[in-house]
Amino acid sequence: MGVIRKILNWYAKLSPGRGKISPPYEHVVQIGDPTLRKGSEPVPVDTIKDSEVQTLIKMLEHVLHKYGSVGMSAPQIGVNKRIFVMRCTSKQISNVSPAIAKMRGMSVIPLTVFVNPKLKVIDYTKITHAEGCESVRSFSADVARYKKVEITGYNEDGEKIQQIYVDWPARIAQHEMDHLDGKLYTDIMDRKTLCCTSWEEVNLSKGRVAIPFVPT
Repeated sequence: MGVIRKILNWYAKLSPGRGKISPPYEHVVQIGDPTLRKGSEPVPVDTIKDSEVQTLIKMLEHVLHKYGSVGMSAPQIGVNKRIFVMRCTSKQISNVSPAIAKMRGMSVIPLTVFVNPKLKVIDYTKITHAEGCESVRSFSADVARYKKVEITGYNEDGEKIQQIYVDWPARIAQHEMDHLDGKLYTDIMDRKTLCCTSWEEVNLSKGRVAIPFVPT
C-alpha cells in the first residue's frame, strides 16, 4: 500500500492545480480523509456572524451548488464544525421519474443553513432507499432512515430555527447529521447493495472511463 500511495502522490503532483491549500476547500474530501471520521465541534453562538463562520457557510453553499448536491456538511470541505446546508430544488426532483420522486417522497426544500443542529426522531418507522454521498464518489447503497425527524439549531444569522422533515428531506437531514458525528452511510448500509453507479459505463468503455472527483 505504501508503494501505491507514493505512486498516486507522484501523479497528483503533476496536476496543474497542485499546491498546498487550507480548508474550507472548494472540493469535497473523500472517504479515507480523517476529517470525515472526527466528531465536529459546536460553533459558539455569539460567533456565528463572525467572518470566519460566515466564510465557511458561504463556501458550503458554493460547493453545494457546484456539485449539484442536496446537502453538504462542514467536514466534507475539511472543517470539523457543526454546520450543514441542505436544499432540494424542483429541477433536482425533475431529474428523476415522477414515480421515483413519489416513491421517495421528494419535495422542494429551500436552501437552509443549520448551525449546531440537533435531531429528534418523530416517526421511528424506517424507510429504505438507495443513498449516495459526494464523499463516497460514484457509489451508492441501500440505507434505512427514519421517516420523520425534527432539526433544531441556528441559521446563518444566529437565529433559532426549527424544521420538521418527512421522507426524502428527512433522509437528507439525517445523512448530514451523521457527517457531523464522523459517520458515513457506509457504516449503516446494506452491504450487499453497494454498487458503483458507473458500472455500465465501465463495461461500455471496456474499462476506459475515469471517475471525476469534481464536477466536469
